[in-house]
This record gives sequence, structure tokens and C-alpha cells, in this order.
Amino acid sequence: MEATTRQRRADPRQVAVVAALLAASALAWLATSRRMAGMDAGPGTDPGTIGFYVSAWVAMMAAMMFPSLSPVVATYAEVERGKRGRDGRGGLGTAAFVGGYLLAWTAFGLLAYGVYELGRSLDLGALSWGSDGRYVAAAAVGLAAVYQLTPLKDRCLSKCRNPLGFVVSSWRDGPLGAVVMGMQHGGWCIGCCWALMAVLFAVGVMSVAWMLAVALLVAAEKLLPWERLANGAIAAVLVALAIGVGWAPSDVPGLTVPDSEAAGGMSMSR
Repeated sequence: MEATTRQRRADPRQVAVVAALLAASALAWLATSRRMAGMDAGPGTDPGTIGFYVSAWVAMMAAMMFPSLSPVVATYAEVERGKRGRDGRGGLGTAAFVGGYLLAWTAFGLLAYGVYELGRSLDLGALSWGSDGRYVAAAAVGLAAVYQLTPLKDRCLSKCRNPLGFVVSSWRDGPLGAVVMGMQHGGWCIGCCWALMAVLFAVGVMSVAWMLAVALLVAAEKLLPWERLANGAIAAVLVALAIGVGWAPSDVPGLTVPDSEAAGGMSMSR
């Protein structure tokens, strides 16, 4: 009876997988903070050349998403070990799964870069911060708050909050199958988090502080046991942020206001 009611001890191999992802995330945070130093000029910040952006984006995704991805990767690794024990094949799947996940987010990042640069290239006066730019940024944050409470958000989030269900229902054999699974899970993750990433672009895509804030929101909605409470609280935070960005941007902690002295100092330090 005691054995059946006792909580199962963590498998050291799963702990090692999670530890490796967290270590990779920490290294990515370190690399990102160094590369982004002095680049945050607030909303509308120049993201740099596409080569710089892609390398920075991949590091950003590793830093921001690996902690909340760790339950899915640990579950994949456990299932893979079980199957490998039966058929004797080598275990490259875990790394391939993570690679596929990053590929999905890279594709999203490229799309976001194109849309962002298109908006910047139009050079519309209405989008300038001194005109209606702050309200456009606030609207993007407000959209994320609304999306937080939609059925589509719930459906995508359920795939992230049920690692075993996703792995079992989506299983594909071999390293290539692992890449496909990683991309598929990345797709669900994008469906879950795209609006939060839009918030990052709206308030300062080159800001490490805002990256950390968005990463914490992502981790909260995926890992906390109180799903509805977490979603509602995040939506409320986003509503407050939208109001702040639109009507009192200088009072929003961590927000670099374009055309301000702080933004000018960032630009000069690049």
C-alpha cells in the first residue's frame, strides 16, 4: 500500500534532460543579453540585418521557451527510451525533437520579421510614436489580452500542458520523425504564444527585460497548475500594460519610449 501511494521518484535520466535544457536556456540568456546590449530603442526598434536577426531570434527562443518546453522534452525522452529498449535503435530523437521545435519558431520569427520590416518600411506618419504609434502598440497588447481567453488559445495550450498526451498521439519513429514531432509541437506552441510574441515586438523586440517578462508569462500559463486562474491573470496584466503603453508610456517600468533621451542613448551605443 505504501509503495502504491508513494509519489514516484523522478527518473535521473529525465532530470538530466531537464537540467540540460535549463543549462542551454541559461547560456542562451547570457548570449542574448550580451548581443542585445544597447539595442533597445523601444517600440519600432531596428531588428538589424536578417542574418543577425535570425541568429538572435534562435537564441531568444532557446532562452525564453526551453524552461516551459522541458516537460514535453522529458516525456519524449522517456517514451523514446522505452521504445529503444524494445527495438535497440540509437537514441538521437531528443535532440532532433528540440531541433524541430526551434525550426518551427524560426519560421515564425522570419514571418514576424517580414511583417515588422514591412511596417517600418512604409514610414507612415500615423505609425510614429508621436502620432498614433503608441495606440497601435497598445492595440497589439490588447489583442493579446483578448486572445488569452479564446477557445483557440485553450486548444493550443492544452497540447503544451499535456506532454504525455501529445507525445503518444503524435509519435513518429526515428530522428526524422522526431524533427517532425518537434515542428508539430512548435506549431501548437506558436498557436498558443504568437500573441505574447506580438507583445514583445510591440514594446521592444530587442529588450532583454521584456523578453524575460514574456518568458515568465509563457512559463506561468504552461506550467502552473491553475490554468484558468493563470490565463485570467495574464489577460489582466496585458490589459493593464495596454492601458499604460497607450496613455502613460513613460510610467511603464522597463519601457523605452521612442524619441526619448533613453532611446537616443541606446541608439548611440550600438
